[in-house]
Amino acid sequence: MTIDRRTFLQASTATIAVARDAVRTAVASVDPVAPPTPILKLESDPHRASISFLSWDTDGGDRAQRNLLRTASGITLRLKTGDAWREAVDLPARQHKLGGDGTQYHLSVSPREELIWNIKPRRGSLTLSFARHLGGNSGADSLELVFPFDPRVTPVTAIPTDWREDGTLQLPGVICAPDFGQMILDSAYQASVEVRLEGSRANHTVDLVLRFPAPGANETFTFTLTPLNLAPPAGLKDAEMWKAARRGWCNLWQPSSRWGEQNRPFSAPAGVLSNNVISDPASCSLWFYADPILWTPEIAPGISAARLVRRSVDWWLDKRTRPSGEVICYWDYGNFLDANAGVVIAAWDYVEATGDLAWLRQRIERLEFVSDFLARRDVDGDGMVEATQSGNRGTLIQPARSCCYVDAVNCGHKDGYSNAVIYRSWRCLADLEAKLARADQKARYAGLADRLKAVYARTLFNPETGWLGWWKSADGELHDYATPLMNSMAVEYGLVDPAQGGEILSRLRVKMQSVGFTRFDLGVPLTLVPVHRSDYVLPQKEDGTDTFQQYQNGGANALVGAHFMAAHYVVGQTEEADRLLQAMLGRQAQGKFQNGVVDKAHFGGEWTTWDGQPCGYEGYLADVFYFLLAVVLREPELRARMLRPMA
Repeated sequence: MTIDRRTFLQASTATIAVARDAVRTAVASVDPVAPPTPILKLESDPHRASISFLSWDTDGGDRAQRNLLRTASGITLRLKTGDAWREAVDLPARQHKLGGDGTQYHLSVSPREELIWNIKPRRGSLTLSFARHLGGNSGADSLELVFPFDPRVTPVTAIPTDWREDGTLQLPGVICAPDFGQMILDSAYQASVEVRLEGSRANHTVDLVLRFPAPGANETFTFTLTPLNLAPPAGLKDAEMWKAARRGWCNLWQPSSRWGEQNRPFSAPAGVLSNNVISDPASCSLWFYADPILWTPEIAPGISAARLVRRSVDWWLDKRTRPSGEVICYWDYGNFLDANAGVVIAAWDYVEATGDLAWLRQRIERLEFVSDFLARRDVDGDGMVEATQSGNRGTLIQPARSCCYVDAVNCGHKDGYSNAVIYRSWRCLADLEAKLARADQKARYAGLADRLKAVYARTLFNPETGWLGWWKSADGELHDYATPLMNSMAVEYGLVDPAQGGEILSRLRVKMQSVGFTRFDLGVPLTLVPVHRSDYVLPQKEDGTDTFQQYQNGGANALVGAHFMAAHYVVGQTEEADRLLQAMLGRQAQGKFQNGVVDKAHFGGEWTTWDGQPCGYEGYLADVFYFLLAVVLREPELRARMLRPMA
């Protein structure tokens, strides 16, 4: 077969050129070394004590024109006296304008007392201070400052110095507004501040609540919001690439707010990495969020993304693992093979990034416990891990799910995606055992990985297409939908040799060309041919063409693009991957990989049709931004760190 690389490189030239121009526009005024000039926009309510508009753009673009706060809500103050709370907006207030866009409110708390609230924006930062005026006490015991963020604009969340046992946050912390940028929230009275992150999935709300003591005589209580300029990963050579990725890098980290009834599966505690701040924690996705900490374990002094990964791993191991060793995937759904594997990979990321062997010694037997569950699932002893689901046609029936992350497709039995993730997890666990000098255990998990690798490509290779089929069902049928995702992961992780991997990627590019996919700014389709009705939950037509190019029936997605690019870098097809990366960075510069939290089927921007129309469900899915890792994975020295256990 003759592979025309030039045709692929010339495909979608106009689309990629537009995307590249978007990248250049976004970073043109940003010096490679000096930080950008951040923009903060604020409007105070002229009639009552409230901030009606707050937004920012830490890269100095135009994103700050859109309000991050919910309409008709505004940042408000509450005062507690005894057991009663009062709203500051209901108190008599006088307003004075300060310099710039600053405002001072004088709140009449009692006949002899005023509470003074100063609001001072300056050079992209914001200072909020509270003081008492006149004698006596302020008529209030404590205060609450409430930031009512609107996740339908973007899912604002927080990464604090640490999470306390009661779910409150310890300052300082980073307030992450995806595609708008990050701000550091701090106070000189850190120990006196109780910070809560509360949300509602049903009502589309996220509230950041700061509770602190009412100021005493001659005392001023101050909070600051300061723009964060995320430092480039150590060793990264391409400054231009980092400028294009920097603002979106934290988009992968979406600690959950506390939402839902905590005694029910459909809920989330505060501070576990999730689909988004008011969506589900999902163990099968945890490693997407963990891989970036290899290069940015600390995002600001004392504020660790690695610590957040550790907290999430501990939660899954301690709170969401069944007595059998099976890790629940989300809600109360089991039978996801990548649920266990995802937690193990995330644990490896944490230890590799931090060197925390003390934590590893405490957790190694629990990691073995969940890994051994997978080993027992090799029911026929051939080396591959078999799913509970048969994968036979017509067996994916709601509310049952498939065996992996791609849960609307009938993946089952010998599933290529799950086994690629399991392979990496066993290699990672062997590496963790080596760090603790546990030679026998290292040999065990390395042996499991070796056996899996030995049969993986032989089991799934389709000689008629020249690439790997997706899964082989229990009845022996190979289900091949020309899927770039698991083929790319097999190449990336070394489950096929580089020469064969290069051929597989080339054949998939030719297939893309033949089926007319050209919008590389969208990412890469999950499948290049329709998924048959018997293998999917949504189509009505037998051949699946009625929903083709939508959601997991061939929809385009940036996470698929992430692995497609990484595989190309691994086999040395750098030019092809770089063109895809430039196109996707252009779309990211415009904030188009999300459309806020939608939580409605067919309307979420995390998946698109091939012409760019939303067809997902979340609207914001943190997994999507895994593609930004290509900025570091394109450099061999940096890529080698993540792939070292598979080397």
